[in-house]
Amino acid sequence: MQSVGCAVRTDPDAIWSAEQAAAASADFAELHAAHGGVLWVAFDPQLARCGLFFCRNGVVCELTPPGFSVRSRVYEYGGGACCATEHGVAFVNERDQQVYRIDIGLDGGAYGAPYLITSHSHCRYGDLSFVPAWQALLAVEESHEGGAAVHRLVRIGLNGKREVLVEGADFYAAPVADPTGQRLAWIEWDRPHQPWIATRLCQRESGERTRVLAGQGSDQALQQPRFDARGRLWVLSDKAGWWQPCCVDGDTTLHAEPYDHAPAPWQLGGRTYLPLENGELLLTRFEQGKGVLVGCAARTSDLGDNTIVEHSLGGPATPYPKAERLLAEGFTRFRSLAADNEHFYCIAAAPDRLPAVLAIRRSDGALQMLAGGEQPLAEAQLSRPQPFSCGVGEGERSHGFFYSPASTGERPPLLIFLHGGPTSASYPVFDPRIAFWTLRGFAVLDLNYRGSSGYGRAYRLRLADQWGELEVEDIRAAIDALAGDGRIDAQRVFVRGGSAGGFSALRALAELPQLRGGASLYGVSDPLALRRLTHKFEADYLDWLIGDPEQDAERYRDRTPLLQAERIKAPVIFFQGALDAVVVPSQTESMIEALRQRGFPVEYHLFAEERHGFRQATNLAEALRAEHAFYQRLS
Repeated sequence: MQSVGCAVRTDPDAIWSAEQAAAASADFAELHAAHGGVLWVAFDPQLARCGLFFCRNGVVCELTPPGFSVRSRVYEYGGGACCATEHGVAFVNERDQQVYRIDIGLDGGAYGAPYLITSHSHCRYGDLSFVPAWQALLAVEESHEGGAAVHRLVRIGLNGKREVLVEGADFYAAPVADPTGQRLAWIEWDRPHQPWIATRLCQRESGERTRVLAGQGSDQALQQPRFDARGRLWVLSDKAGWWQPCCVDGDTTLHAEPYDHAPAPWQLGGRTYLPLENGELLLTRFEQGKGVLVGCAARTSDLGDNTIVEHSLGGPATPYPKAERLLAEGFTRFRSLAADNEHFYCIAAAPDRLPAVLAIRRSDGALQMLAGGEQPLAEAQLSRPQPFSCGVGEGERSHGFFYSPASTGERPPLLIFLHGGPTSASYPVFDPRIAFWTLRGFAVLDLNYRGSSGYGRAYRLRLADQWGELEVEDIRAAIDALAGDGRIDAQRVFVRGGSAGGFSALRALAELPQLRGGASLYGVSDPLALRRLTHKFEADYLDWLIGDPEQDAERYRDRTPLLQAERIKAPVIFFQGALDAVVVPSQTESMIEALRQRGFPVEYHLFAEERHGFRQATNLAEALRAEHAFYQRLS
């Protein structure tokens, strides 16, 4: 291949091909400790399918037969698609969005075929949990009967009997019952808010009406309510500026560092902290974007020399001693925490290996990888994430992670990754796509522009009315900083993003003439068209990100890539799923036609079987190869 920065001595396709990068997009989710072992969901990109697995005594069995895939579509992004029951597991089948159950045999495998529990073809289910005191499931239900989506909390017996428990709010999440089954807590919110902007923590006890415990105004977002073994209610609140665990009941507090202890809840079923017995918690937090897993004390105590003042939800500041233990220190992102008497469990990622299901021995912290965790590249071939930060605006900073190319030599071209959401984040973990680029002589910046989660409430809400401008400023500042340090060739900078990241990539191409080219993967090019077609969960998000379409019509015109096509002077490559119901193909094709009328090089790849976000390994590999060839021609 021709050099695009500096020569790579070995053919990169022999080290890490597009097919290998696509196959490495396998991942895990939905982890539960139960039945003397641990359950999880594994995504297989070769099959574009999510299977349910159970591990006990080191033996792993798949429970889901062919034809079943475990995935919820509640709020379109799903989550909470399975939970352990008394004798097995309940799960949401992707094809029909109905709840099934599988019993687990003595050998750890499935005992019989999946058994259909619900038969409501107009409904979807998510955020499943099993309440032993009820011998029934608790779930979020999304009904499309009559067209408009309606959301409720429901109780579903294992025989299929369904009962509506709570309704009336626009959205619900994280329903949980206490050990007695008498006390129910949940998160709810109403339009126009998103769950990372303003939510309410609610509670209902037997025979009582619903009470709002926190979140009456719009100054905090709450998530992940949990009851501990003593029946005390915990929740993550960002009222103090960071998502931190707070005990709602009594005067119990804990030392919580000023960091986010969860990402923005785009999906249901998140578990980034876990109340344990003996007044302790297992939790993860983001320290400048890097995940840390700790066990910590959560109790009142006499003052000593090593004390820190911490808030409790709605109460006064309380001092208590700092006490925590770092766990799994080689990993940098943690999800889906679980525990039993002997082990902590989590889904973890690291800069040098694929995602893994970890068992961490509670007595001494010893690690065991139950699944995943392969190291696909040798250290010499691996580019590790370097924390990146640069000044932007007036006294602000933008963050991200920089990856040097695998080879050394002249200043390399730069490829800027823009995550979706836009209130999402990138993490300092092994990304098979980034490895594909660094092995081919590119430097990569995985940018957590202002508005990303993981850096506190103020940083997360910074995009209000500013989407399409603020992140472009951050891209410009990042290019200047990296070029000023001599780490990149400022004449060969490319930008890419998917969904909301595709919008930001197109906006950057319109505003930054120094960009050499870019890629939009199912990216938003017409925000107003998206607003007309999008689903209920995001129906008001654009009003928050840009403004009211009528009152701020000029702002929309200025930030709509389709209406600013004449300002894009660099070539663009587009990737689109034909079945995408979020950014429909006609939106992307209108943008392509507007650019072609200007005479600029445009390339378009339409994948017949893909939706919003590609899942099939063959398509993922084809897209990588096409994007690389496109940039090569421009370098």
